[in-house]
Amino acid sequence: MTLSMLGLREGYRALVVGASGGIGQAFVQALRADPRCSDVQAVRRGDPIDWDLGDEASLTALAAQVQGPLHLVVDATGALTIDGQGPEKRLQELDAQRLLRSLQVNAVGPALLLRHLSPLLARGERVIWAKLSARVGSIEDNHKGGWYGYRAAKAALNQLLQTAAIEISRQRPLAVVAALQPGTVRSALSRPFVGDDALAPEVAVQGLLQALDAAPATRRAVFLDYRGQSIPW
Repeated sequence: MTLSMLGLREGYRALVVGASGGIGQAFVQALRADPRCSDVQAVRRGDPIDWDLGDEASLTALAAQVQGPLHLVVDATGALTIDGQGPEKRLQELDAQRLLRSLQVNAVGPALLLRHLSPLLARGERVIWAKLSARVGSIEDNHKGGWYGYRAAKAALNQLLQTAAIEISRQRPLAVVAALQPGTVRSALSRPFVGDDALAPEVAVQGLLQALDAAPATRRAVFLDYRGQSIPW
C-alpha cells in the first residue's frame, strides 16, 4: 500500500533521523514510495558523519550536513535497553547513572536535535516534526508502574516537545509537532519485550503517517498512536 502525504506540498522534502532502526527504515521506505515526496534524507549512526545523541557538537555538525528546507522530519531515535540493561521494574533497581543515560538518549539528545534541525523547517507552509515517543511516557495513562527510567525520559521528552511546539508556532503557525506511539512493534529496541503478535514496522508506520497527515496545526503538540487516536499527556 502506497500512502501519500496529501497535507504537505507537492514535492515535499523529508528527513528521517535514526533510519537504521526497524521503524526508521520503514519510514524511509514509505516516504520514498510516496510520489508526492521529492527527497528523503536518511540519517543513520555514522552517516553522513559520526554523530551521537550525547555529543551536542556532533549534532551541530550533523545539522550542517542536512539540506533544507524540510517539510517533514521524523526523529526515530531512542533506546529501551541501554548499556546492556533493560528497564527497571522496581524502585530497588534504580541506578543514578542508568537514569541519566536514559534521559540523555530519550529526551535530552532528541531535544538538541530539535534545536539544531528545526531552523531547516520550511516557512509559510505546513511542516511536521514527528518524534517517536511511547505510551508509557503518559503520566495519566500509567496504570502498571515499572520501567522508571524509560517512562521518566519519555515524559520529559513529551514536555520538551510541547514547549517547543509553542515556540515554533510563532514563526511557523502551520507547523505540527507530534509525539508518536507506534504500538508494540517488532524491532531491535523491543525484541526482548514483545510477543509474536507485535506489529510489523511497516504497518505501524503506515498508521503513523496517516495520523500525521490528518493532524491539525493547533500551535500545540499532539500525542498520537498509530491508529490516529490521541493519548493523554
